[in-house]
Formats: sequence, C-alpha cells, structure tokens
Amino acid sequence: MSSHHIVREKQEPALLLLGLSNFSAELLGQLLEWSPTVITIPFVAEQLNAHEIKIDFIVSDELNEDLQSDIKLVHPQGASMIEAAMKYLIKHDYQAVNVVADDIDLQALAMFADKINVVIYTGNKKIYAVSPGFSKWKPAGEIIRILSVYLNLQFSGLRQLDEKTFITTNDGFIRLNFDGDLIFIAEDI
Repeated sequence: MSSHHIVREKQEPALLLLGLSNFSAELLGQLLEWSPTVITIPFVAEQLNAHEIKIDFIVSDELNEDLQSDIKLVHPQGASMIEAAMKYLIKHDYQAVNVVADDIDLQALAMFADKINVVIYTGNKKIYAVSPGFSKWKPAGEIIRILSVYLNLQFSGLRQLDEKTFITTNDGFIRLNFDGDLIFIAEDI
C-alpha cells in the first residue's frame, strides 16, 4: 500500500540558510525532506550547489552564473541579508521559516517573530520565540535557556539553574508566563 502526501505551496516552512559550518548534514536532510522553498546567501549557495541541493532564492544583487538554473534573486536594497529574506517571506505570505545559521542575530529576527513563525537552528541548538502562556510537553532532564530579557517570569515543570538556564523536572508539560510579547528560548537538539 502506498501513501501519497500532497503538500501545498507554502504549507511547509521556508528554509533560510545563512551558515552551515556547525550544522549536521542529517538534520539539514530532515529540513529539506518536504522540499521547502530554499533561500540563502551567496557564500552558502556555493556550498549547497556543491552538494546538489536545489536553491530557489539568493539574497544578493547579482547572480553567479556558475550556480544552478532558475534561481531567483531577493535584492537586499540596503537591508541586511536576514532582513531582506524575512521581508520577502512575509510579503509572499509564508507562515513559517526555519533558519540555519552559524551565528544568529536575535534582534534582527525579533522584529519579524510576530509576523512569521521563526525556528532557528545553530550548532546543536533549536531557538524559537514563545508568547506568554507558552506550554510544551518535554521529557525530564532537558535544558531550556531563555535568550531574551524577561520580566516577571513564572514557570512550572522547570527548576532554575541560573538566571537564564532551566531544567525540566519531570516528563510532562512545562509552562512559561512573563510580561511582554515574546521571548526566545533555546533547547538542545
């Protein structure tokens, strides 16, 4: 018996690749599994091309003709690479994006986190924005780091190790509540 999956355009998160130095090829393969829209920068495009990974868009003012055919440009128009890519995705109604980067500028992504669901992969960390009242099932013993400044943090299912680091106490739901709109948290992958 075979199963058929119908994936509508923009149903899967887009994939913004800004750096691959410390990123697992296996995890990259998982992110590419459902054929997302792939957006990258010139340096990473050369790496992707060497591994025969299809690129849809490059954030640049010019295209290297030695790369693949049918690559479209996202012109930065004075914006940073991240800002140009995020504005493009939001303008074209993408609901979510997975970002892979060596180093990440959370401030640059924070201004878009209320318009598009952003999940960041850097090294062995998965980073994402959460709203007050966030809850998620986690196994016992997992580390959660809060990467943003927060006010009046209340939590359950966690034990605080230091100002920004927490560990899950049991298998079950963790909960975070705080004053403000969003904070970024990181978990190990």
